[in-house]
Amino acid sequence: MTAVPNASVIDQIAVHFDADLIALRRDLHRWPELAGDERRTASAVAERLRAAGLSVSTGIGGHGVVAVLDGAGLGPTVAYRADMDAVAADELAGGEFASQVPGAAHLCGHDLHTTIGVGIAETLSRLRHRFSGRVVFVFQPAEETLDGARAMIDAGLLNWAAPEEMYALHCSPLPVGAFAVMPGAGQPGLDVGHIDVSGPNAADTGAQLVASINDMSTVTEPQTPEEFAQLLNDLQATDGPLARFVFTGALLTPADDGAVRVQFWLRTWPDDRYPALREDVRRLAHSVGATRVEFPQPPFPSMVCSPELSRAAATHLRGVPGVSTVEVFHAPFPFNGEDFALFLRRVPGAMFFLGVANPDAGVNGLPHAPGFAADERAIGLGVRAMTGLLLSRLHTLHR
Repeated sequence: MTAVPNASVIDQIAVHFDADLIALRRDLHRWPELAGDERRTASAVAERLRAAGLSVSTGIGGHGVVAVLDGAGLGPTVAYRADMDAVAADELAGGEFASQVPGAAHLCGHDLHTTIGVGIAETLSRLRHRFSGRVVFVFQPAEETLDGARAMIDAGLLNWAAPEEMYALHCSPLPVGAFAVMPGAGQPGLDVGHIDVSGPNAADTGAQLVASINDMSTVTEPQTPEEFAQLLNDLQATDGPLARFVFTGALLTPADDGAVRVQFWLRTWPDDRYPALREDVRRLAHSVGATRVEFPQPPFPSMVCSPELSRAAATHLRGVPGVSTVEVFHAPFPFNGEDFALFLRRVPGAMFFLGVANPDAGVNGLPHAPGFAADERAIGLGVRAMTGLLLSRLHTLHR
């Protein structure tokens, strides 16, 4: 069996793509596209992957792009997923490659995710004679609306690609050089609903419900460096304060004839707490005389990473040049969800947090923050780390 190319070999190839990848990231950042409208992004991805010699299919589950890279011999299949859509918001950070699209901005780092996915594919294409098996690259649309993964699965992706393992990266406010793995943890799911309130005091009653639902939260988003440091400590604690939590939000919108609607969302860990939370919301509504409480869909599931594969990845990442630390999170980051959850419910795998912050340069790396910014050195590190990991997993599965 051919030996896995080492970090030096990977770097000798990856370095040739570094400048082009930064240019690609800036182009994607400048021209963000919202969920379901990723035409330009998908076209740019497909063009790069075809040029690298991959077999490319487009229009999978919307504007999804799937590219297949075969090695020198038959073997296992692993998959790598990157999401492509932007957030429906305006960018505040500015800069030379700030968003040129009103109401759309890459505030969650999907432009980096996409760019790193392209870079891994381009690097591995130069190494295809050095491994056996197949790598399937999944460039997913509509993550922000939690629609894209389901659409690609419904289109039959996992049936014909049949990956044995699946991986992804997500930007995080860890410093560049840091990674985090989440064995048995990941990110929480999401439940949404609404309460209709009518009558002469509808506005006051609705405001009371909004406050009561917000008060259900057991965690609050960090606002200071000290609070963020405490959050990191809590994430790394086994059976710590984030082993069970609730995070909620609600807002009031006017309806017809003086009525109002309270729209709300619920996140919790673990998932089995959603039925009880729904009952809590119903009791709150009934206590103020509101009787119409609706939950249009079942709760969207949490993302849970494979403990075994996460720990194996941590071992690999600690040997990658440029990686300063690999944190182990035993609890989920409470404030965001991730539709990679649907892939991981069908295929063993894991997502890893990639540090993109640079506090000394004022780069916060906090996804969904209005001033989100990322240190672009993370792109090359992400490419090298994930290229090596995928090669390592192919080698392990092939033994």
